[in-house]
Amino acid sequence: MTAHDHERYAFRLQVAPDRLDEYAGRHAEVWPEMLQALHDSGWHGYSLFAAPDGLLVGYVEAVSLEAAQAAMARTEVNARWQASMAEFFTSLDGTPPDEGFELLTQVFNLEAQLGLPGGGRQPDRTGPTAAAPTTPAAAAPTTPASSTTTGTTTTGEAS
Repeated sequence: MTAHDHERYAFRLQVAPDRLDEYAGRHAEVWPEMLQALHDSGWHGYSLFAAPDGLLVGYVEAVSLEAAQAAMARTEVNARWQASMAEFFTSLDGTPPDEGFELLTQVFNLEAQLGLPGGGRQPDRTGPTAAAPTTPAAAAPTTPASSTTTGTTTTGEAS
């Protein structure tokens, strides 16, 4: 499976602002078995971004977010990690962090609008028989990289 097969997903959660430094510190030292479980479950390019007010935005690429979530749900390490991270979040009302995030809708992707295949990765076009680059006018209509909708969903590890 290549990166060309992955969809892009983004989500948000809210960390208590007064706990943000500790939350970031925990993520500087994620357990090695958790990192491996995420990788083995199909989570790729996974990143978390935090704002000073505690807004947490996550980004991940996966063939299927639902399948990656389900694979993580089957791991013991994920249950332990989620239990250890739950105290940092607000507005989850007892829902584990990996089940309480809001999936965001992609509204723009540069490569898609340029009509570039494979998330903007272009084949080598340096040879004498290289085809002309694709231009926006010549590009076929594209769809967003992910067909996600706004709303709460479950995840394999979102915190």
